[in-house]
Amino acid sequence: MQAVVLSAGQGTRIRPLSASLPKPMLPVADRPLSAHAADAAVEAGADELILVVGYEAEEVRDYFGDEYAGVPVTYAVQQEQAGTADAVRSASEYLDGPFAVLNGDNLYEPEAIAELFEEGPAVGAVRVEDPTNYGVLSTEDDTVTDIVEKPDDPPTNLANAGAYAFPAEARDWLDVPESERGEHEITDVVAEVIAEYDVGVAVMDRWLDVGRPWELLAANEWKLGELDREIRGEVHDDAELRGDVVVESGAEIDAGVVVEGPALIRSGASVGPNAYIRGATLVGEDAHVGHSVEIKNSVLGRGSHVAHLSYVGDSVLGRDVNFGAGTNVANLRHDGEPVRLTVKGDRVSTGRRKFGVVVGDEAKTGINASLNAGVKLSEGATTKPGEVVTRDR
Repeated sequence: MQAVVLSAGQGTRIRPLSASLPKPMLPVADRPLSAHAADAAVEAGADELILVVGYEAEEVRDYFGDEYAGVPVTYAVQQEQAGTADAVRSASEYLDGPFAVLNGDNLYEPEAIAELFEEGPAVGAVRVEDPTNYGVLSTEDDTVTDIVEKPDDPPTNLANAGAYAFPAEARDWLDVPESERGEHEITDVVAEVIAEYDVGVAVMDRWLDVGRPWELLAANEWKLGELDREIRGEVHDDAELRGDVVVESGAEIDAGVVVEGPALIRSGASVGPNAYIRGATLVGEDAHVGHSVEIKNSVLGRGSHVAHLSYVGDSVLGRDVNFGAGTNVANLRHDGEPVRLTVKGDRVSTGRRKFGVVVGDEAKTGINASLNAGVKLSEGATTKPGEVVTRDR
């Protein structure tokens, strides 16, 4: 089975994190986001990966190479962002039999993808409480009869999980008309398959669409929670590591540090002295957590520094961010309502009672800065010493 992994999205909803780092390469535990979809495909039995890439082609190629996890990798470049069917069509010259399509910004369980392969032709689905915000599968006798986009009256509670197993003939059905959104949709290809085949349903117990910053945090919570304790770096005798903590080779944990897992301290990172890390926290490669800093349930990108006497909770920091000494992040509203974040110009609920800030690459705060819950700092943004930041910048 060939597996096409769609990795060409520009990630506009997850900005500023994707301003200079392609969305498929954003960190989720010890690897990029799209690598988790690739892993699921390989573990499910894919014998070739076809990665559809866009502007981020070079960085994706550098990571995956010509072979990934023992499976050959082919690259197809999508020239324009013209929809999912267009993305798959860019890979059509490499398809020579039944094939699967996975969204590279979704997390899947390998067992569910294996079932998808076995059931094919099939569509992956997940049961949701409110299907009205999804493409919803209409079914009859355990076969898919239609996919209805964001229906007011959903036919089922099965949301489309962005995973498909197609027969070889579907390669010739990729040239579908534009939808009302002006895109060529993969669901229209599914409709062509439904007209010719019985299309099964592969129901997934766990799935996550990583489109917005708090979903990247959720992705790390999932994947960090799967890690087993492993200590390969340098840990001071007076440090305390509790639970499933991974310290990679080349990382340093200083005296007085307490780390409560699940947590991953990547190669080249340094922590402490007297720092406290808890919750599902990723400290990226070459990042630095200073003296008496507390990091809770957060992602620190590669090369980021959080200076002494600072607090970062439920937040996502990009690469090479520098938090000046005494920077404090608020992660809770006084009224107890879910924290809201601006996504493409609209204030949107994160659904999280606790959520801090989202910080783009190379942003910097002055000493004793205070950042309000739900604030975004764009790539390269700065704050003044002692400033209270209540609005995005």
